[in-house]
Amino acid sequence: MSSQPSKTLETFDNPNPERDFHIHMEIPEFTCLCPKTGQPDFATLTLDYIPERHCVELKSLKMYIWSFRNEGAFHEAVTNRILNDLVTATQPRFMRLTAKFYVRGGIFTNVVAEHRTAGWEPQPLVDLTAFAHQSNTRG
Repeated sequence: MSSQPSKTLETFDNPNPERDFHIHMEIPEFTCLCPKTGQPDFATLTLDYIPERHCVELKSLKMYIWSFRNEGAFHEAVTNRILNDLVTATQPRFMRLTAKFYVRGGIFTNVVAEHRTAGWEPQPLVDLTAFAHQSNTRG
């Protein structure tokens, strides 16, 4: 049985919905086509999100990303489309998609799109590096 590209994003239940936790994914093999020339565009996608009730299933994400390989799309449009589809599938507390497109015509393009559920605020960042430094200097 061979895998095929698909626009279907599957999810699974968040194992710890009571806690904010950060999921970070790097997708270094995204491709689509330039809608003007038909030439391939290559990008690394970085997905960061804090789930609510559902997480995206990785194989379906891989097949979904693959489904753009033969589609023409402007960088800005495809980044926002992917974010919208992921938000629709998972309904996260927070999601950010960063698309870093490789150089074309001497220009690198980075597109960052975000979703934030109304009323959700991130927890304060805990920086333990200062604490670790203090612990190491005590004699």
